[in-house]
Amino acid sequence: MKITNLKTYLVDSGSAKHWLFVKVETDEGLYGWGEAYTQLDRDRQLEVQIQELARYVEGRNPLNIKHFCFMAYNDFAGKRGSLELFCAISAIEQALWDIAGKAAGQPVYNLLGGAFREKIRVYANGWGGGGTPEQAAEAAAATVAKGFTALKFDPFPGPWRAWIDKSEEAAAVERIAAVREAVGPDVEILVEVHRRLAPMHAIRVARLLEPYRPYWYEEPVSAQDLDSLAEVRRNINLPVVTGEELYTKNDFRPVFEKRAADILNPDVCNCGGILELSEIGAMAEAYHVAIAPHGYNSTAVGLAAMVHGVAAMPNFLIGEYFVNFEEMSNLYNRTPIVAVDSYVALPTAPGLGVDMDEEALAAHSYQQRPMRKLRMPGEE
Repeated sequence: MKITNLKTYLVDSGSAKHWLFVKVETDEGLYGWGEAYTQLDRDRQLEVQIQELARYVEGRNPLNIKHFCFMAYNDFAGKRGSLELFCAISAIEQALWDIAGKAAGQPVYNLLGGAFREKIRVYANGWGGGGTPEQAAEAAAATVAKGFTALKFDPFPGPWRAWIDKSEEAAAVERIAAVREAVGPDVEILVEVHRRLAPMHAIRVARLLEPYRPYWYEEPVSAQDLDSLAEVRRNINLPVVTGEELYTKNDFRPVFEKRAADILNPDVCNCGGILELSEIGAMAEAYHVAIAPHGYNSTAVGLAAMVHGVAAMPNFLIGEYFVNFEEMSNLYNRTPIVAVDSYVALPTAPGLGVDMDEEALAAHSYQQRPMRKLRMPGEE
């Protein structure tokens, strides 16, 4: 079996960003789908990266997945990584696993060791945790009413800054307090910080949040400064999460060595793909670190790839599910994936278990978004 063609679809997500899907076709009629992580204003270059890499994929055996990843990093990229490169590798790698599962007549997780669980727990994101504390509380209660038992949001007012004053600290605490009161003691609250704080603020805010029993404290400082992240972890009583800005096992190794995090959140659409996610999970297990994948991707291909990647992972904790992406994901995916009571059932069809509608994708192709208002000198 040989790869004959690779198509890309950069499409509307119903939100500010676009989604980037990849279809890999073979000479035996089997095909596979993958998805690359995207960011607003950083999506077209991702598509070009995939198209350049595609020239070196055509003619290869799609079942040689590990060799493809090795070739892409070592030979194609000369061991010079980037967000664009690893997003491209991740998308193509997922599509190859989709083909492999279809060829074997098995869901992908059965090729990775078999299911460790029958369903995957997910937390809700994209539910509207901004606005006033009262608005955040109302949105949280509505999300819990839909069956979700865990919610993530960023409680800090913008813009992102490393040094914040006490009023901003107080605003974050007030939002968390309001959401806790609205959802009760049993719903998990996951605090997102987006890598923004200096260590002194990260530590102080965490201590103020402890009475509200957050499930975790995500990326209080950047993973590019693991010593500071480890400092925060040593000085607070909340589980620290990092990983969404790290790619491949190589980036995660020093996190373990420095004991910088309790939980890792690699993203299957940018960390290197399904097998790389599985291998990162295996490394983490040896260090008593849990895996809770990041998932700012569709609830179609990206979610399916995450589900298969963690199905056989003993130290999996919980995964990310963007509730505001459901409608457009289901428009594109002929076999929608649905979260019920904060769980996603394992697919049973061969491959990833998704089948995208190419006509729908083509009908919602890329449209450049209006420019964002970015800070100028003198603006906070």
